[in-house]
Amino acid sequence: MYRNIPITIFYIKIMSNYRQLTQTEIEVLENNVCWAEDWQRVMVAEGFKPYNFHRVIFYGDIRLGEFHKQVEVSKGFFKHSGINDATLRNVTVGNDCLIEKVGNYINNYTIGNDCYISNICTLETTDDATYGEGSVISVLNEMGDGNVTIFRELNSQLASFMVKHENDKVLKKTLQQMIEDELRVSRPERGYIGNNVKIINAKDITNTVIKGDCEISGAARLSECTVMSSMDAPVFIGTGVICENSIICDGCSINNSVKMQDCFVGEACQITNGFTAEASLFFANSFMANGEACAALCGPFSASHHKSSLLIGGEFSFYNAGSNTNFSNHAYKMGPLHWGTLERGTKTASGSYILMPATIGAFSVCFGKLMHHPDTRNLPFSYLMAYGDDCYLVPGRNITTVGLYRDIKKWPKRDKRSKQSKKSIINFDWLSPFTVGEIRQGIKILESLRQASGDNVSTYNFHEYVINASSLRKGIKYYDIALRIYMGAVLKRAQKTGSLEKPEQTTGVGPWVDLSGLLLPESEENRLIDDIKSGNIDNIQQVLDRFTDINNHYSDYRWAWSYQMILDYYHLEELDAAACERIREDYVKARRAWIAEIRKDAEKEYQMGDVDKEVYEDFLEKLDHEIDYEN
Repeated sequence: MYRNIPITIFYIKIMSNYRQLTQTEIEVLENNVCWAEDWQRVMVAEGFKPYNFHRVIFYGDIRLGEFHKQVEVSKGFFKHSGINDATLRNVTVGNDCLIEKVGNYINNYTIGNDCYISNICTLETTDDATYGEGSVISVLNEMGDGNVTIFRELNSQLASFMVKHENDKVLKKTLQQMIEDELRVSRPERGYIGNNVKIINAKDITNTVIKGDCEISGAARLSECTVMSSMDAPVFIGTGVICENSIICDGCSINNSVKMQDCFVGEACQITNGFTAEASLFFANSFMANGEACAALCGPFSASHHKSSLLIGGEFSFYNAGSNTNFSNHAYKMGPLHWGTLERGTKTASGSYILMPATIGAFSVCFGKLMHHPDTRNLPFSYLMAYGDDCYLVPGRNITTVGLYRDIKKWPKRDKRSKQSKKSIINFDWLSPFTVGEIRQGIKILESLRQASGDNVSTYNFHEYVINASSLRKGIKYYDIALRIYMGAVLKRAQKTGSLEKPEQTTGVGPWVDLSGLLLPESEENRLIDDIKSGNIDNIQQVLDRFTDINNHYSDYRWAWSYQMILDYYHLEELDAAACERIREDYVKARRAWIAEIRKDAEKEYQMGDVDKEVYEDFLEKLDHEIDYEN
């Protein structure tokens, strides 16, 4: 409702009834060792009482609320609201705040209601403050021209869209102008602190907007930042944090000597334990600790735990960096829930794709191997392992692992964002037109290799990679299981909604893409580009709304894509009752075959002695209940 109203103006409208101090009130303040450059410029709320102000110096225009309540400064420890030991210049303070022990000064700031500010050095707004918005940073290529403009409404889709089409100069310029227009009307005139904010033991806070219900404890420096905290998704910024020219969104935790510059941190992200980042983006539920990021676009559920991890010049999504290049976490399967390995793709600055263990998407997986052939993207859910000088590709193997099964179940549960702070769109479907389209291409590649070399060979060569004959046959089998599971699941959804008819629209037919969490037809992405460049879309909110609209029509687009796929697979002219029953039977058989293979993988892991019997039996019990989802 108030999206385009500068937040300082909005706050002042809430508190606009001020009066001048009475002579008696001035005398009380002066007796409490308070001093003003001009008492006439100190305005107060109607119910203002001067008794809880001690050793306060006022410069410029001052606006003070009412100070009646007690403030809880620590659990069970209350102090009366008021201002003590502080210098204020051009400051508005809301109701029932406690401000004390300001070592230097508070200058040019608006402070909301019920705030606790103690033992800080400087809180100031200077001329030409940007609050971290409007900077153009370069991701994927740290030495390149800027390709992403950071501002508080940025989400993973828009960031990925900007990076993907950075060479379209008209589109790039138009998007940047839209964002500049947005900022021109929404940027506050001075720094603002929302209601219920706690700032203690902090040093320097300059040109920073801090929304309500945020806690800042022991931060070293915040400069040119926007902190988008809220009651249902508060932000915590902890000890030793240095954050410059950055935006931090709802529900984030930034703690333990993190250093960030020119970064955007999306909803419910955790960045901790000395992590350093420059010119990088982190979206929805990402977790970063100990390591480093530079020019990285980390989409939803990206994770890095280890000191030796450097995320540089890459685009990641549903990704675990692991330890250096060994991807240690990928070995864990049935153990406690971990930041797993469900990648949707890892793109480098050159446009190549890194293959990681346990991929969810259209990109194969390996142990730190950089793939140079675009065709390898069409062998999803695969492993790549090196033995001596040879690299062996195991296509489709990850479809039937315990790790993938657990990843599918856990990611939706790990979305810690509040309902009101979900700017980035996340589609959790592990089988979708995007991934299944790549699976179909993978089957074609494997069938072509088989046809070219025959069945009487022990290995097949795919570029410089070796595929064992048994692995190729199993790969085709696993891919076909996934296809039948997907078709049966889509048909089941269509039957429940009563929409088994041939799709009236063609939107969705053709290739699909993944914009960092949003799965969409490529045709819709191209239509968006055309609408932006032609002027049919003329502001950045309309661009963001288009992403939402596309996601809202996902099921319709998926049905348009899947309908023709089902007809082609089963050689049908139309979907009749007999065909639907056949597809359902195939779906049940495929699901049971899938669960059986996962059970084998679990048994193999248990026999290795790495899993407790209780954990193993609990996992098998969950597999036994999979039959409940067949109908």
